[in-house]
Amino acid sequence: MTKGKILGLLGLATRAGKAVFGAEATQEDIQKKKVKLVIVANDAADRTKKNFQQLCNENKIPMKILLTINEISNSTGKENKAIIGIKDINFSKEILRIIDDGGEIIG
Repeated sequence: MTKGKILGLLGLATRAGKAVFGAEATQEDIQKKKVKLVIVANDAADRTKKNFQQLCNENKIPMKILLTINEISNSTGKENKAIIGIKDINFSKEILRIIDDGGEIIG
């Protein structure tokens, strides 16, 4: 249930133009202080996870490792995306609230 809610919110954020996809575009928007939350797929490369964890820590942006590349891609309509940056504070707060309230590991 929790996973479905998050996937729905990712789809809404995408349609609202409040999300950025892929490593380069997300990194660029992080540096421009536009991203409020980063989600990295749990099946992304370990190096990618490590690099984004460091980048998010430096910029004080929450980062979650959850979902799969396929789940992110299907919910957003973008192919083969392992990284999504949420640029809207309300979408990011709601996703974090669902993750925290759910208290479960989403895989």
